[in-house]
Amino acid sequence: MKYAKISNELFKSNRKNLINTIPAKSIVLSFAAYQMPRNGDQFFPYRQNSDFFYLTGIEQEKSILLLCNHPDAGDLTEVLFIIKPDKDLETWEGHKLTNEEATSVSGIKQVKFIEDFHFILHALMCISENIYFNIPEQAKFMPEVKTRDEDMLEELKKKYPSHNYKRLAPVMQKLRIKKSGQEIELIKKACTITHGALIRMMKALKPGLMEYEVEAEISYEFLRLGATTHAYQAIVASGKNACTLHYIENDQKCKDGDLLLLDFGAEYANYAADLSRTIPVNGIFSPRQKDLYNATLRVFKFARSLMIPGTTINKLHKEVCKMWQEEHIKLGLYTKSDVDKNKGINPLWYKYFMHGTGHFLGLDVHDTGTRDTVLEPGMILTCEPGLYIPEEKTGIRIENNILITEKGNVDLMADFPIEVEEIEDIMAEK
Repeated sequence: MKYAKISNELFKSNRKNLINTIPAKSIVLSFAAYQMPRNGDQFFPYRQNSDFFYLTGIEQEKSILLLCNHPDAGDLTEVLFIIKPDKDLETWEGHKLTNEEATSVSGIKQVKFIEDFHFILHALMCISENIYFNIPEQAKFMPEVKTRDEDMLEELKKKYPSHNYKRLAPVMQKLRIKKSGQEIELIKKACTITHGALIRMMKALKPGLMEYEVEAEISYEFLRLGATTHAYQAIVASGKNACTLHYIENDQKCKDGDLLLLDFGAEYANYAADLSRTIPVNGIFSPRQKDLYNATLRVFKFARSLMIPGTTINKLHKEVCKMWQEEHIKLGLYTKSDVDKNKGINPLWYKYFMHGTGHFLGLDVHDTGTRDTVLEPGMILTCEPGLYIPEEKTGIRIENNILITEKGNVDLMADFPIEVEEIEDIMAEK
């Protein structure tokens, strides 16, 4: 692994919290992610299932976690199944975990080989009533490719049709949304790496560079500083491209006089950072660009101040949109009279700000939690208001990662350049 060893106390605590949440005489099954075919005989770079990692810390493919809280389970209350060591396989693919190494990473004492899974599962199924399966449940994401959990659920339902099959996803979502101290430190590390990439990129940017050359500067610094990878596909959007929210082609030239919208984040130990900045390609904001940017910055600071315990993303978003309407009018995008006369389906501000103010962050860049989840200490979310004006070929987004605390919040990216003067000064250091 590229990251420093994580104390297995984190994963032991996560499993304990999970097993204490579900009723007695239950089994929990969680499976490692499939290796995803790329083309020919190649796989995509492997990324572990987030829930499986949360419970085990194990990155290795084909692994299985079995938990059982039946009083007669004996020493099989926690069992981790891994690939059996094979010298021929390791010649081609490298070292695979030994039982002792798997225990060291996960804190699970009972480590068996995959060949033993069905035999041990059968013994526990005979004394258990409920089987918790971790089927993905994301409201806006329905991929065509099945997970290993889904395939195994179909198989076991045929073999054990009379058991009670339960949803694990709602339980995991509640557990994962509040971050432990160790998780917060891992996200801070991802933020630190992201900061380094931002500074490198800002000093390298100049008119004439291709967007993918800018992306290369970010990727270089991520690798140099020990990131696992990008937490998501980087957005490097110059000029009018910034008005496409999920622009990822990154294949156009950065022109003198344009703004460049960047949305990227490092992944460290599978935990994500998520940053957006908008900077002038030539290092100097024009008067109009400065006005647009500072309006976005005022809304960002206002939105950040609302991120406190007791509210929800939906509630603070409503207040942010009210402020955007005021800022849009000041910027001359429409008038108060236009607002009063508007009979359309959407309010006028929606044309220039059509996405949410934030989302939860963690093992997934769009982590567990909904816009109606009440904010509590330990939750981390993004703050990312934006302003998009296609007529001016301009898009601006400012985004930091915010930790909710008992006293309010802490900006995990507070030391990142964000003021106009800070950005121009750093870019002048080329």
